[in-house]
Amino acid sequence: MSPKRTIRQLLESRAHQTPDDVFAIFEDRQIDFRTLEKNVYQLANGLLKIGVRSGQRVAVMLNNHPDHVFTFFALSALRAVWVPVNVNLRGASLEWVLSKASPRVIIAEGEYWKLLASLSSNLPLEAVVLRGAGWLPSGVRAVDYNTVAGEDCVPPNATPEIQDTRAIMFTSGTTGMPKGALMTERMLRTCAIGAGMAADVQPGDVFLLWEPIYHSAGAQMCVLALQESITLAIVPRFSASRFWEQVRRHRVTKLHYLGGVLDILLKLPPNPDDRSHTIRLAFGAGCTQRIWEAFEQRFGIKIREVYGLTEGSGFTTYNVSGKIGSIGKPYSYLDVLIVDDSGNPVPVGRVGEIIMRGKEPGVITEGYLENPEATAAAIRNGWLYTGDLGRCDEEGAFYYVGRKKDSLRRRGENISAWEVERILNSHPLIEESALIGVPAEVGEEDLKAFIKCVPGTTLDPIELIRWCQPRMPYYQIPRYIAWVRTFEKTPTQRIRKENLSRDTHDCWDLDRSGFRSKRS
Repeated sequence: MSPKRTIRQLLESRAHQTPDDVFAIFEDRQIDFRTLEKNVYQLANGLLKIGVRSGQRVAVMLNNHPDHVFTFFALSALRAVWVPVNVNLRGASLEWVLSKASPRVIIAEGEYWKLLASLSSNLPLEAVVLRGAGWLPSGVRAVDYNTVAGEDCVPPNATPEIQDTRAIMFTSGTTGMPKGALMTERMLRTCAIGAGMAADVQPGDVFLLWEPIYHSAGAQMCVLALQESITLAIVPRFSASRFWEQVRRHRVTKLHYLGGVLDILLKLPPNPDDRSHTIRLAFGAGCTQRIWEAFEQRFGIKIREVYGLTEGSGFTTYNVSGKIGSIGKPYSYLDVLIVDDSGNPVPVGRVGEIIMRGKEPGVITEGYLENPEATAAAIRNGWLYTGDLGRCDEEGAFYYVGRKKDSLRRRGENISAWEVERILNSHPLIEESALIGVPAEVGEEDLKAFIKCVPGTTLDPIELIRWCQPRMPYYQIPRYIAWVRTFEKTPTQRIRKENLSRDTHDCWDLDRSGFRSKRS
């Protein structure tokens, strides 16, 4: 299983052996492997000309389009370090990522330069490459992307190695500031291998590339299309209103889902054409049992739940048995355990932290960029401590329970926020929810639930509490309820809980409502 060929070697192999095969489609433009190699090498030589060298960090703040793919592959061909930047970052969050990465070169959409300009003076920048700007800023060495990408297409003089650090992926930072996970070529290759196995990839498959390329979920699909005889249909972003039209137009066969994607598709009004499509399998993470059953029944698409994280080369487990609710069993190249706070394995059925280690070299990150404390906390005795809670059944199937840091303690009981949210989201009038802990007047924590109702509906808090009582233990029932119209989310559709208000004066309070509940 251990991949030995680099991304550049894969690209050259496909360009020489299958030059006419279609790598990707974007806005009805087909990009074959001959064209892909030409565009990658032209850009690589242009970057080489402006000073990009082996081992240099290059920050990339681009949208989803073929030029982003060319940039990713060109940096790989030059043996440089790709630092993909979330295009939604602003202010302090953007400054944090750039200050930690300290890139020598930035490649960005022209529209993002206003966000970057005030931060660039504090960086060791040698050049800025702007795409689609129509103008170039003064005060920095700025070059137009099309000029850089217009060089000769001869293979650049560089020899990437499989063990090279090829990317620094900054985590979503839903519980704190992002950390830069170091990813090698081998890890990027392994990400794609895992995705291919989870998707049961077959020659001729078409994947809708809606995932941000700056996220490992999008990057792995780009590499997968080098490894396998598949085609990517690249779209700017996930769009529920356009999704089925895109699927039918490109005859998409496999769907990768993350966060609330399946939930969003289920919220669309029923249509007689719900089963009129070519998708055979949906694979991804974050599908609850309720969504799982409803999605398969309505759209006739088999669900394959997986689990994983960037630091562990993408996917860790995948469910081929179809056991609803399970994240499946580990990949053959990984060991996975459930352990207690002391690192000791827990009995079958007991909840603990999910940890993993590689059976093969180089499939687990070496650590976080310039963050020895976080590295030491995450990697202990060769095991990667994920910070996720899970359990394992008698048959060796794993189940995700929630984030360890998202585990609350109330009335002497440990509470998984994910579990409470799962129950709340099953209410017919609730579209989404988020649970956090807030300081209690007495004891440990009280629970505050943020509720987003289905558009056009309202929900009385007393009725919600009555609905919760037979469905969850008393200590899981929220004391505070806040109503929201929308949630701020990460690119993978995870709610940014760190931005939710801990104030308890802006919401409904069960203890002061006069309602007599079973919460003693």
